[in-house]
Amino acid sequence: MSGHLREVLDLVFRWIHVIAGIMWIGNSLLYNWLDRNLLPPKDGNPGVQGEISLLHSGGFYYIRKDLTGWDRSRPLHWFKWQAYTTWLTGAVLLAVVYYASGGALLMEGSGAELSPLQAAGIGFGLLAAAWLVYHFGLGELVSRTGWFGVALGFALIIATGYGLTQLFSGRAAFLHLGAMLGTLMAGNVFRIIVPSQQQLVAAVEAGEQPAKGPALLAKSRSIHNNYLTFPVVVLMVSSHFPGIYGHERNWLLLAALVLAGAAVRHVMNVRFTLPRWRPALAATVAASIGALYLLSAQPKRAATASAAPAAHAASFDDAFAVVQKRCTVCHSASPADRSLGVPPGGVAFDTPEQVRAHAQRILVRAVETQTMPPANKTWITAEERDVLRRWIAAGAK
Repeated sequence: MSGHLREVLDLVFRWIHVIAGIMWIGNSLLYNWLDRNLLPPKDGNPGVQGEISLLHSGGFYYIRKDLTGWDRSRPLHWFKWQAYTTWLTGAVLLAVVYYASGGALLMEGSGAELSPLQAAGIGFGLLAAAWLVYHFGLGELVSRTGWFGVALGFALIIATGYGLTQLFSGRAAFLHLGAMLGTLMAGNVFRIIVPSQQQLVAAVEAGEQPAKGPALLAKSRSIHNNYLTFPVVVLMVSSHFPGIYGHERNWLLLAALVLAGAAVRHVMNVRFTLPRWRPALAATVAASIGALYLLSAQPKRAATASAAPAAHAASFDDAFAVVQKRCTVCHSASPADRSLGVPPGGVAFDTPEQVRAHAQRILVRAVETQTMPPANKTWITAEERDVLRRWIAAGAK
């Protein structure tokens, strides 16, 4: 597949993927909010679980959750294609971005000796295996045992993330873990939630009492999806942050992101019964940001040797030569590598003025934490990093 065709397909399917994802997650968050805010019906109808009035877009909406049926003279609207479209376009994006490029983005800097076909097999095989483990065991365990199942599930997610960072590039590892969690969510919709709704409709049409079991299972899996939503979103946008996925301890940062997303979602879910939920939410967000900062700010172990005082300063010409050789592959108005954007983060190093303006950022990312270049994709050496350090230490003149 040509690079131009791959880029066009990436744009089109990513566009659809994002729109469908917004629709799916928006519906999920809205209906979860409704379920937690429904009021008992005024008419005391035992078949009505609750009702609520909403104000939006210049009008009042009256919503009633009825378990006995609906007005058969009017259409019944289903919410499923948003989930299916999100997953299907995500699968296409995995193929276009990572598998159709000969493994260039999939395994760059990972050190794993895998062929592109083997790597693609591991990627798609992970999605299938994760769904089987969850659907036939872990999902039920989480619903039945509560926090024990949640802890086990979190441990399995992090173990999987660690394994992916050893096989794939950091960027691909984060995206594949997000795709795995998204597969669990879409699988819940396809295999549990929609079939339960089909049974509910069939029972109403037959004039029978709907069975409670499928409905309870569907609601349980819907709650699982609700908790996975925030972690999936942050993993999907992580490709914009090479300082995170390219970090030496990227699997720990991955764990912090997943835990932070689920924790924030939990506080937002219990806020209706938690009197001091605002301080709890603020503390959760602050702790998450603090953990991410502390983990990402830690310098690489190999960097400690170059932190000793230098005998002499490095000249700007020496530093500029390093930047031109190792950084402008991506950070340029006309980059040789366009996989991260043009240029990534809007930072270009084409002129001396641009390099000097970002001297402190270069110090943190290329010298102290060594998260740049991501996965050391341009093979910058320790000596070259030390040249940058000595130039900046001397005033970055």
